[in-house]
Amino acid sequence: MPELPEVETIRRALAPRLEGRTFVDVRVARPDILMGPRSVAEFSELLVGRQVRALERRGKRLVFRLDAGVLVAQLRMTGRFCLGDGPAPPVEEFRHVAARFRFDDGSTLFYDDVRRLGGFRRFSGPDWEAESARLGPEPLAPGFRATDLAAALGRGRAPVKSALLDQGRIAGVGNIYACEALFGARLAPHRPVDTLTAEDFRRLHRALRDVLRRAVDAAGTTLRDYRAVNGRSGRFASRLRVYGRAGAPCRRCGAAIERTVLAGRGTFSCPACQA
Repeated sequence: MPELPEVETIRRALAPRLEGRTFVDVRVARPDILMGPRSVAEFSELLVGRQVRALERRGKRLVFRLDAGVLVAQLRMTGRFCLGDGPAPPVEEFRHVAARFRFDDGSTLFYDDVRRLGGFRRFSGPDWEAESARLGPEPLAPGFRATDLAAALGRGRAPVKSALLDQGRIAGVGNIYACEALFGARLAPHRPVDTLTAEDFRRLHRALRDVLRRAVDAAGTTLRDYRAVNGRSGRFASRLRVYGRAGAPCRRCGAAIERTVLAGRGTFSCPACQA
């Protein structure tokens, strides 16, 4: 599932083309991508004529701020975007187009989703603010400090990795970057949050922000399904230090990377560095 770096990569690619543009036509081929109580006709009617004032990201969600209301996209497993100037996607691999959004400059935004686990939801402004308030703080926000991370994760007995994955505590972190951040901080994924010291939180804060920034710079991590806009692959996979590397030597100490299951999620760590 695309995490913060992947969604931020998509936002940065689309924002220069879409901000200031107005929806002139909306075609939904797969109604199951519409989240919430909206018919295809109602969804289209609410968008046509609306201008994209800003394209933002909140956690793992792409947020279209309109001149009236908010359109939110969640990509989940296989959602992807393509932007073109013709009636068909300019990239051949986009063969499962679920929706088309045409704008006043003649461009079309194609949403492709083979498994159709992702999709769109239209919010009023106040409803979106209430929804956004349910998410935790943004880990790359300029004022986000180690003490904020400690406050967000709380002092319960939950494993620190599980706490990092809880979107109500921290927004945007998923399995890949939780594993990578914990490796960078030399913290075992199963360690209870209430055993972490102030120094542990400082290391985790630095490691989390560092790995997220580096992944954004590399356009995210493509392992199988994720693609940036128009099919571009992310470049961070070759820089992963533990995720997906079970049995390979740790790049820090040489011990074999282990894969365990924590709260139903595959978890990668170094048994020596993260004891």
